[in-house]
Amino acid sequence: MNPVWLDRGLLGGAALALAIGFMRPTWPTERALFEQVIVLDVTQSMNVTDTVLNGKPASRLAFAKHALRESLLRLPCGSRIGWAVFTEHRSFLLYSPIEVCAHLNELRSTLDRIDGRMAWIGGSEVAKGIHSGIGLVKQLPRPTALVFVTDGHEAPPLNPRHRPAFDGRPGEVAGLIVGVGDLLPSPIPKTDPDGRALGFWRADEVMQTDPRSQGRGASVGGETMVEDSAAAAPLPDASTGSEHLSSLHDAYLRLLASELGLGYHRLQSSEALSAALTAPVLARPVPVQADGRAALGVLALVLLLVRHLGHMPLPRRLRYLASRTMPKALSTYFS
Repeated sequence: MNPVWLDRGLLGGAALALAIGFMRPTWPTERALFEQVIVLDVTQSMNVTDTVLNGKPASRLAFAKHALRESLLRLPCGSRIGWAVFTEHRSFLLYSPIEVCAHLNELRSTLDRIDGRMAWIGGSEVAKGIHSGIGLVKQLPRPTALVFVTDGHEAPPLNPRHRPAFDGRPGEVAGLIVGVGDLLPSPIPKTDPDGRALGFWRADEVMQTDPRSQGRGASVGGETMVEDSAAAAPLPDASTGSEHLSSLHDAYLRLLASELGLGYHRLQSSEALSAALTAPVLARPVPVQADGRAALGVLALVLLLVRHLGHMPLPRRLRYLASRTMPKALSTYFS
């Protein structure tokens, strides 16, 4: 081909690619986005300071909030997040999922304000709270995944023969249970309704056994019913007699996750949490219009670079290519 026509063709092709780019071309494709309601446990055991944040002791709730705050930045634009809190036996939606990029400040501001003062009672029936969270996301108008952040501390303790029954179908809602805390037990801080510290809970201030094991109003006070005396395998991480202390009930949360068709992730870093929140199982493929401007810009650049190399003398062209594609020791051979 005539070098002049080749030169003009390359220049014209680059100009055409740029001109088409100004028209904002798009094409239909699919993109994996995420829509989630993230439920944070705000019961008093989440105030245990058995995690480390920026080199200093931090509460479980503070550590979880920091990891979630960082994870928001790693979600692709178009994803939607909503916040909810858990206390007593139910999950309560603060607001429905909103787009993460357009509402990043609102999401972070709301997250910063979630704390233990939002709890309306001292109970922490975790299994019921997760069941409630599943029911909550099922009522939303769009398919939404549940992310439940907790230490798994049941208060009062559960009777293994009388665990809460799940009335749904395991796996019908995609989701993830996130366990937070250390595996070694620590004292549980006691606070007043305004969040002021009142020391730690003592053994004689906390129910150490489940209510059913204490009897149910028989003729003799505290008499145990026959059905309750039957042997039953203890639940994982059972800590009867030390309920005034708290640790991450890792095995128990794994059991709940497997029974409900959810994933499980132990929170140890914001990077690992981000990977868990963006796992393919939680993705929702949505049709989008891909922007073609970047591809056209790259094409124009390649055409101009080829044209530029074509104007170089052969020795200079070889040196130019060698300096960018070969190790330094080899590129000196062409100099």
